Amino acid sequence: MAKFHNYSINIGGRLVEIDRPQVMGILNVTPDSFYSGSRCGVDEEVIRHRVRQMVAEGADMIDIGGYSSRPGAGDISPEEEYSRLSTGLRIIHEEAPADMIVSVDTFRAAVARRCVEECGAHIINDISGGDLDSDMHATVAELRVPYILMHMRGTPATMNTLTQYECVTADVIKELQAKAFHLRQLGVNDIIIDPGFGFSKTVEQNYEMMRDLGEFLAMDYPVLVGISRKSMIYRLLGTSPEEALNGTTVLNTIAALSGAHILRVHDVKEAVEAVKIVGALGRD
Repeated sequence: MAKFHNYSINIGGRLVEIDRPQVMGILNVTPDSFYSGSRCGVDEEVIRHRVRQMVAEGADMIDIGGYSSRPGAGDISPEEEYSRLSTGLRIIHEEAPADMIVSVDTFRAAVARRCVEECGAHIINDISGGDLDSDMHATVAELRVPYILMHMRGTPATMNTLTQYECVTADVIKELQAKAFHLRQLGVNDIIIDPGFGFSKTVEQNYEMMRDLGEFLAMDYPVLVGISRKSMIYRLLGTSPEEALNGTTVLNTIAALSGAHILRVHDVKEAVEAVKIVGALGRD
């Protein structure tokens, strides 16, 4: 079991200690996310029930997304994305504890700004690492919020054609390091690294990165692992996202044992239990 490295992140002037793997629950205010069980749409009662469920099951963070990044998903306008997100953020603030950490999943800088300034989001989670909006990094620096820097090539529509690497782990780290350096130059202090499992990687490449997770930890940033019900599980097992909970829990446990700091999940209860079991084993 890998040694767990503690980090502190600044959440609106409050230092939050990451001293064990954090469970980040996914709230999809979309009608077309890849896992049908996660789709809340903009039905306020469905959203409210989902938030209450995640809180009751022990989520440390909630990550809300209003734009589906699955291949083939339809495009929506920034106005529609913000409308979805603002509805969900309002309900989170009504239903979750005041200290709940809220991340907004968007690659659009203007949408991210409004979610932080008008709706109280704490973290920006950008699947493109700034590639899909050239204003994103400067916006994060100005807002002084933590930034989840994920690796992806291309767009959700083209990413599956961009899986050519000499060595997937080394190449992904190199691309992330260049962006992290740029962010630090802009004054962004709180960066969270996401290797981007399932984004512009083959099934085999995803497992290679999971095996090499310690190399991402060596970048000296908190590391987020998001593998929940993804194709690296259900394609390997010949099943579907709806049948991928067991595989998800196995990989979340492996990630926690390897030292991951945040597990981004659809199924909070199972991830919380995995973290507790890993914690019971003790740390070096």
